[in-house]
Amino acid sequence: MASQSEAALENNLIKTLVDGGYEQVLIKDEKELESNFKQQLERFNNTTFTDDEFKKILIHLEGGSIFEKAKKLRDQYELSREDETFYVKFLNKKEWCKNIFQVANQITMEGTYKNRYDVTILINGLPLVQIELKKRGVELKQAFKQIQRYQLHSFHNLFNYVQIFVISNGVNTKFFSNNSELNYNFTFFWKDKNNNNINNLEDFATTFLEKCHLSKMISQYIVLNETKKYTDGFKSISVLCC
Repeated sequence: MASQSEAALENNLIKTLVDGGYEQVLIKDEKELESNFKQQLERFNNTTFTDDEFKKILIHLEGGSIFEKAKKLRDQYELSREDETFYVKFLNKKEWCKNIFQVANQITMEGTYKNRYDVTILINGLPLVQIELKKRGVELKQAFKQIQRYQLHSFHNLFNYVQIFVISNGVNTKFFSNNSELNYNFTFFWKDKNNNNINNLEDFATTFLEKCHLSKMISQYIVLNETKKYTDGFKSISVLCC
């Protein structure tokens, strides 16, 4: 099979997701990421936040480890208003299809270094899935190591809410949960009903990344390990079908 560039893989993946009901959104940098987050959070909560209220929400979301952020994602934030207390929700954990699903690409984040991320899936405006692509023929470990560098150099603020990473070279695709100690041994293939690996990126996108299924995976199958204070999961479900 002829080599396929990262750009071609990226474009085909986005098309597949859009065909599956995702909204494609242009987000260039952290400022636009926060602006989009405000809009989607208002849609999801059926309200409008003042600038001061949104700042309070961002401050609430900023603090803590990856583990603590994963807990905040699943909880509600008690926002005090003049005439009421409003409970801000970030994720619908029971009616998975009622979340808001978007896909963006080439978001630039600056930390120790400036990085541009391949494909980002946003749920209710938060970046919850990050996909790193390599052209066909490149080992998946290279994509994994790049995510490790991103985590070290530029992941911060809202990008610390990423729950799932996906790595693919088009013909092989794996996924793993976010935590502070990324380990390639805990990357997994998704399986079909006959327990065969779903390797092809497009097939993975139409099964694992299907909107309602992905939301269900994040809501039900990422375990918050209170003892070790990290996000865990997928070790036992990597053999299950969609």
